[in-house]
Amino acid sequence: MNLRSLQSFLAILSIAFLAFPSHVNANKPNFVIIFIDDLGFGDIEPFGSVLNDTPHLNRMAAEGMKLTSFYSAAPVCTPSRAALLTGSYPKRVGLDFGSWRGVVFPRDKEGLNPDEITIAEILKEEGYATACFGKWHLGDQPEFLPSKQGFDEYFGIPYSNDMWPPHPPAQNWEVAVCPLPLIRQEEIVDTVDSMEEQGDLCRLFTEETVSFIRRNQDKPFFVYLPHAFVHHPRYARPEFLEKAGIDPDGPLDNERLIGDHRGYLTAQRTRAQIEEVDWSVGEILDTLRELDLDDNTLVIFTSDNGGASGCLNTPLRGGKGSTWEGGMREPAIAWWPGSIRPDSVCEEIATTMDLLPTFAKLAGGKTPTDRKIDGKDIAPLLFAQPGAKTPHEAFYYYRERELQAVRSGPWKLRAGALYNLESDIGETLDVAKQNPKVVERLNALLDACRADLGNPANIRPEGYNPNPVHLLPPVE
Repeated sequence: MNLRSLQSFLAILSIAFLAFPSHVNANKPNFVIIFIDDLGFGDIEPFGSVLNDTPHLNRMAAEGMKLTSFYSAAPVCTPSRAALLTGSYPKRVGLDFGSWRGVVFPRDKEGLNPDEITIAEILKEEGYATACFGKWHLGDQPEFLPSKQGFDEYFGIPYSNDMWPPHPPAQNWEVAVCPLPLIRQEEIVDTVDSMEEQGDLCRLFTEETVSFIRRNQDKPFFVYLPHAFVHHPRYARPEFLEKAGIDPDGPLDNERLIGDHRGYLTAQRTRAQIEEVDWSVGEILDTLRELDLDDNTLVIFTSDNGGASGCLNTPLRGGKGSTWEGGMREPAIAWWPGSIRPDSVCEEIATTMDLLPTFAKLAGGKTPTDRKIDGKDIAPLLFAQPGAKTPHEAFYYYRERELQAVRSGPWKLRAGALYNLESDIGETLDVAKQNPKVVERLNALLDACRADLGNPANIRPEGYNPNPVHLLPPVE
């Protein structure tokens, strides 16, 4: 073999090693999902932000892969979380809509059915230690909490951090005018009573995650870290507020809270929260590096839906609550040194629903076969295997109970308008008239989805408690 042939052979071996990492089968990999709340597509530097400093996410992207067509299965909190944990469209698990609004509320009758099989339950069967630290928002009654969904440990808030008395709309919600509880396992251990305590949630959940990793470093583990940041009300710890130009000792009264919730958030508060989220990512990745777990841990960073007021979804159209790209297309980074090629980009369609079958396969487990799972194994995409393509013929956009759009390849059909997302990521130009065959094909996909998810036989029941109670008494 001459020198040039030898060099070519070694190059092929190198590519094969990255595409099929040897230690995947030797050791069960650890998994960490960092799930941000309401983060916009353009809010972090790896996805184009020039407003927020995110050095740890920059490094994560440089050492890993950016997924630029990565979707949440819903544009709001509860259904998007149900989809991630079950690998199924929210409608399939009955959580496309709460009892009376698009998300579940305190003392709601509905929640994630304990009969669902979550990522945590699959991994627990494979010997994993499992934990959830952060915002749950899949039902606050005991049978809906993480301890009933496969998680060994839980510390966090059971629903959105704006479901507390200072939020003006809460006065008309009745079910939300009670203190915001902090729960460990199933026991209320504290309450969040001030903006300063709101601003400490990122630190609390990060430190719980780091502690869990340290305590379980000698066994496979799965951490689900659904941060409360950057959901309203936005506040952060003093050092991040100061860096963003905010005096943490300045006045903070109800009038300012009302202003925040009416959409008049300053860019500085949003920046402070995003940069504290970046700090959180750094703490977790540094811990994995310190413990020599980095080459056996897959970390996924993404958001539950598009950015709300004060966040940026640039260059996407729309934001939270919509089925425009800005409502459901998320910034996403996958990190696994030695397995995921550094500084790589995947433009293929992937979704949060894909994490369940992907993690199951990598852990040596199995995706449930007694029910429909909508997610697909995206390991070939993550490992940049030659010729790897999206496993999805189509991705469907639901807003609450309504199917509003479909994407297949570069094409997206929404309300009769057709967009080529490869050339028009901002959904500005309707090209339906020029592409009637594409419109016909995508309409057929929509019809197939309606036949599937519109059939009650294909829908699994949501969890239901006919006599829910407040975790804490309402504020008098």
